[in-house]
Amino acid sequence: MTPYESETGTETEERGTGRRKVARYVVPVTVMGVAAATIGLVPALADSGDPDLPDITAQQLLEKVATSDVQQLSGTVKISTDLGLPDLGGLESGLMNGAGSSSGSADGGSSADPSTKLTELASGTHTLRVAVDGPDRQKVSLLQDAAEYSLIHDGKDVWGYDSESGEVYHSAAAADDDRAEDGQRREELPATPGDMAEEALKAVDDTTSVTVDGTAQVAGRDAYRLVIEPKQKGSTIGSISVAVDAKTGVPLKFTLSPAGGGSAVVDAGFTQVSFAKPAASTFDFTPPKGAKVTEGDEIEEAPATGSGSRSGTGFGSGKEQKSEEELAKGLDGLKVIGEGWNAVATFDTGAQGGLLTGDTGGDLDGFLGSLGDQVKGEFGSGTVFSTRLVNALITDDGTVYVGAVTKDALVEAADAGR
Repeated sequence: MTPYESETGTETEERGTGRRKVARYVVPVTVMGVAAATIGLVPALADSGDPDLPDITAQQLLEKVATSDVQQLSGTVKISTDLGLPDLGGLESGLMNGAGSSSGSADGGSSADPSTKLTELASGTHTLRVAVDGPDRQKVSLLQDAAEYSLIHDGKDVWGYDSESGEVYHSAAAADDDRAEDGQRREELPATPGDMAEEALKAVDDTTSVTVDGTAQVAGRDAYRLVIEPKQKGSTIGSISVAVDAKTGVPLKFTLSPAGGGSAVVDAGFTQVSFAKPAASTFDFTPPKGAKVTEGDEIEEAPATGSGSRSGTGFGSGKEQKSEEELAKGLDGLKVIGEGWNAVATFDTGAQGGLLTGDTGGDLDGFLGSLGDQVKGEFGSGTVFSTRLVNALITDDGTVYVGAVTKDALVEAADAGR
């Protein structure tokens, strides 16, 4: 949610625009980074199952994923996301898309801009077609009712095309020297099981149990089941399960289950996959005659469509990566309290009297307040807004605490950070 500040005129608009841009960095970092947390290795042998595969330890399976050298693949991915957000009568969809419409983004840009279009993956069930041919050619298509949205990276160009509106978005792809240190394109929005698994396997420490729990078949392929669970109490995450292709080491399915039980928060898996080289024509794109083409200097949070290997098969832009220090300045001193699965990000919104007591009006303030739970602690008082995964505490003095932790853990973090 965008922090409210009691300002007027151009200063308000500029600050609001800046915060919206910063929020595009914060959301995936919070949801995936805090959710994945950090991982410690607990060796375990795979149980016998169907299919019958050789025993493997968790350490060996992680190494198999890390050293996977798959450069080409294509297939169909089904993604279901259930954060348990309240029904706001369509307002939720507008907020997720920057309050944009089907014919354009919130700032009057193109409906083909991936920075807003692909946030649709944050809720509901969606089907994607993906294709990868090395680090310079990828394509992901979001299939919709009688329409399709495609994002294509072909060499120096990145194209977004929305068939419903007929609009096109174009940007220059990031140069090789604009890649992050690990070889991946910067500012990626996880869109495949490989992308999500990579986020979950970035760091290792003793806060997490990692085991191999039997075998499975995904998209007709034999796979091992890698299970990641927090050792710490207070996390909203119960477990992360990754089905790893036994032959190639490519993650085929990613499932994030909440500690509270029920359906998965995120369930993304291939329903069909091939490791053959996609046809070159797959990545060809020419704007349709008469289409509105919007040129962009940068594409924020374009999705990776890689296999989860270190081949660097994600989309990206020429935009410089935000350092933690720069991000902190944009959010008035963003910092992290705690570690591992219990990490909580906090920042000061600068709102006078709190986010829910500004100039938005009594009725709206009351409505927003009714969506959360009132809490008190040594920090003072505030409101906790909950989903099935990420929870946020907004104190009456405008400080925000957010993480994949329980309400009690947020209060403890607020007391520790006061």
